[in-house]
Amino acid sequence: MTAPRVLTLNAGSSSLKFAIYEATADLPLRLVGQVSKLGATPHLRVRAGTDVLADETWADTQGLDAVLERTFRWLEEAGWTEGVSAVGHRVVHGGLEFRAPTILNTAALHRLEVLAPLAPLHQPFNLRGVAMAAAHFPSALQAGVFDTAFHANQPQVARLYALPRDLITDGVLSYGFHGLSYEYIASALRAQEGPGAGGRTVVLHLGSGVSLCAMWEGRSVATTMGFSALDGPPMSTRSGALDPGVVLYLLQARGMSVDEVSDLLYHRSGLLGLSGLSGDMVTLLASSEPWAREALEVYVYRIAREIGSLAAALGGLDTMVFTAGVGEHAASIRARIAELCGWLGVRLDPEANRAGARLISRAESPIKVLVIPTDEEGVIARGVAGLMSART
Repeated sequence: MTAPRVLTLNAGSSSLKFAIYEATADLPLRLVGQVSKLGATPHLRVRAGTDVLADETWADTQGLDAVLERTFRWLEEAGWTEGVSAVGHRVVHGGLEFRAPTILNTAALHRLEVLAPLAPLHQPFNLRGVAMAAAHFPSALQAGVFDTAFHANQPQVARLYALPRDLITDGVLSYGFHGLSYEYIASALRAQEGPGAGGRTVVLHLGSGVSLCAMWEGRSVATTMGFSALDGPPMSTRSGALDPGVVLYLLQARGMSVDEVSDLLYHRSGLLGLSGLSGDMVTLLASSEPWAREALEVYVYRIAREIGSLAAALGGLDTMVFTAGVGEHAASIRARIAELCGWLGVRLDPEANRAGARLISRAESPIKVLVIPTDEEGVIARGVAGLMSART
């Protein structure tokens, strides 16, 4: 008889990530997969340990619904859906209410749908994943784990905007995102560094989306994403922080509609907009085009500037952690950011950095610099397992 299993889903506009864990005490990972290039030509890749179980292109499959249907069918035909008793979903925005893993009943889903305009690249797709999974696994527990929850206990001064109090009361404040990634990094630091979790730490989540988080002993103190996932340094296609007067100008003087401005800031800006070439880091690093080089200069400059701001919020810096796709794999970007942070005392070991070692700072560096692969799926699985235990 198959042991109970937890399926995790991270459904987005451009990819679907999934994993299967055995619902036992240590939650062993049995399978991990991803469908990339949604909206173009979806590509499925699935691994169980070091074994590649699937590596195929779905040229005849378009849209998230079709990709989810085909993914569930692949899992079922391969025998992996047997025993799935819970499905855990990454939900990007939990608002003020959702601060812990939550069973996604009808009432909870309705309240989460209201938050969709605050995370339009993620929330609608997250919730569509819930609906599809509920249809395919009608007897399984559907649970949400929230990116905003990790930041929910930040000091109030870090969450407030200088706006009228009625807007603040209505929830216009800084929420922060990438919380599942930061929660994992905090747990990894506690395991490595002890209860102090690296002391005063800045974590750089550098992927398609980019944010930084200041942590004190593993707890969020400040972060660069705020009310929406547009804030902070430039990202792959998102603008990052900009003067709000720019938005007013686009609406009033340029006559752009709200939808046009939204499309511009979410889909046509960031590295793509600056370079005029691509939002993909690998492509830009390989390019000799002047705008591509300038886009990368802006990227590392803005990240380094944010590190200084977060170090000020912490009153100093003990540890710096790189994570997510760019943070884990782009050694030259890590080196350029570290160089700009030399005034803080950051000293990289070039050889360790090129090799992608876990510790990439020199022995004499007063700031410990680490590269730690993130594991958002593991955080989802642990949150769901806690809900399952509470029900038994």
